[in-house]
Amino acid sequence: MSIALQTSLFDAAPEVALGSLSAGLTRQELGRGAWVDVFAGWMTGVDALFDTLLGSVDWMEERRQMYERVVLVPRLLRFYGEGEMLPDPALTRARDALNTHYESELGEPFRTAGMCLYRDGRDSVAWHGDTIGRGKSTDTIVAIVSLGSARNFLLRPRGGGVTIKHHVGHGDLLVMGGSCQRTWEHAVPKTARPVGPRISIQFRPRGVR
Repeated sequence: MSIALQTSLFDAAPEVALGSLSAGLTRQELGRGAWVDVFAGWMTGVDALFDTLLGSVDWMEERRQMYERVVLVPRLLRFYGEGEMLPDPALTRARDALNTHYESELGEPFRTAGMCLYRDGRDSVAWHGDTIGRGKSTDTIVAIVSLGSARNFLLRPRGGGVTIKHHVGHGDLLVMGGSCQRTWEHAVPKTARPVGPRISIQFRPRGVR
């Protein structure tokens, strides 16, 4: 993988550290039973983690049917299922911390980790909700850790309404909860700005995609 991140622009702490979720999260009520928690800089010392994931994860291209043709998904993917070892112990510690904090609200642990690599501003994800499985009919929580270059993360109500923008960067945490997956949509749009690579790690409970 020849993609490179200018790590000198980010933190240079020697190892990954996690902030206090009970003290650092800010919740935004979206309406219709949906909410978003945000913690800027939740993970620090993540330059080496980014490099590890960029170089060691077996990133895969995915093709999807789009009307009458098959197209490449504009980002690289890797999904870690239940019981599959995550590619770095820092991610296991992050998942454990999220489980401890959200256990009472979620009622179950995060069990899977989806990962996306946005190589540059041309990579994106279109408007959608994580509604494959239980997210289509029940409340759930999806926790996203962002590493690398900052990108806009957009949210809008299903059926139309005001778009909310979060600029998520290196080590930031964004958590979507309640009815968010079925009453709201989210996206990471393309950008013409010169941006470097970004890795998104999405922790989900069983049966939510």
